[in-house]
Amino acid sequence: MSSSAQFLNASEAAGRLGVSAKALRLYEQRGLIAPIRTAAGWRAYGPVEMSRGAEIAALRALGFSLAQVARVLEGDSRGMEPALAAHQAALESRLRQLVGVIEKIGSLRDDLARGEAPSAGELAHLLAPEATLSVAFDLPWPWGGERFELGHIRPLNYIIGPLGSGKTRLAQRLAETLPDAAFLGLDRLANGCAAALARVDAGPALRSRVDQTLAWLVEDGAAVSDALIALLAGLEAEGPAILVVDMIEQGLDHASQEALIAHLRRRGPGGRPLFLLTRSCAILDLAAVGTDEAIILCPANHSPPTCVARYPGTPGYEAVATCLASSEVRARTDGVIAWRPRGRMKGHQV
Repeated sequence: MSSSAQFLNASEAAGRLGVSAKALRLYEQRGLIAPIRTAAGWRAYGPVEMSRGAEIAALRALGFSLAQVARVLEGDSRGMEPALAAHQAALESRLRQLVGVIEKIGSLRDDLARGEAPSAGELAHLLAPEATLSVAFDLPWPWGGERFELGHIRPLNYIIGPLGSGKTRLAQRLAETLPDAAFLGLDRLANGCAAALARVDAGPALRSRVDQTLAWLVEDGAAVSDALIALLAGLEAEGPAILVVDMIEQGLDHASQEALIAHLRRRGPGGRPLFLLTRSCAILDLAAVGTDEAIILCPANHSPPTCVARYPGTPGYEAVATCLASSEVRARTDGVIAWRPRGRMKGHQV
């Protein structure tokens, strides 16, 4: 290419567009963008490709599924209204939060005018959510009763750790301790998901919500399966204010997992808090974790669980990355647990 300065490689293009390299590959797989290939076979993104990529990224930010993005790019308006309505609802929720912040600032300025200076704590909490949900409890076995505290529960909270690290026990204790929380376990898959499927069939309102979400996921590349319907039956059920989901990827192929997590992210900051146990690199894509998401690591050595920042190089980041596995790897390790060797050997095999 004679004007190579105009072209970016995949990593550079993803950075400019504010998406992950994985997202760019997905756009290409769905025929939404066609990068140029260099003589060596590398993908290259020029002005035309970057312009198309920016349009796709903007539409995804508005909540459009990949199938809807394709239709919009072709001039087809089908499916625009519900996506725009969901985005409007998210913006209205943020607007209400901003109005609350403005009112708090006005109150502090009034106090300042009266000679009452705000404290550092009051200033620090200006941007905090009005009702920050937190939890604290003594950890169960295999920990030694250490105290666990989570000061700011996000809309999406991932619980991750090697096999046998205690993450399921942590999740169950969270479901027991948090107010109005429920635990969605792997029993949802028992007997071919019979109980979950029967619950969907018996409830017209639940069936409608499941069908609507399922249609959205299929447009984003998900494959319809009993495991996916059983999961949606729990996610779409009314009642619990918080949901803790055991191994959310269980029974789902890679494309279905990617579609599912994209859907859960579209809920925005006002969504019902979810705690997701996972070891899937599709569910927990470290390059895509946002500010409304938290990562809780259960270490292999049964040290107390800890929150891990989403930036490379931060404490615990590499341990989280090591836990993540592809669908193929998880299939090979299904049923394998960590064990503590006896005798002179120390540590855990995972």
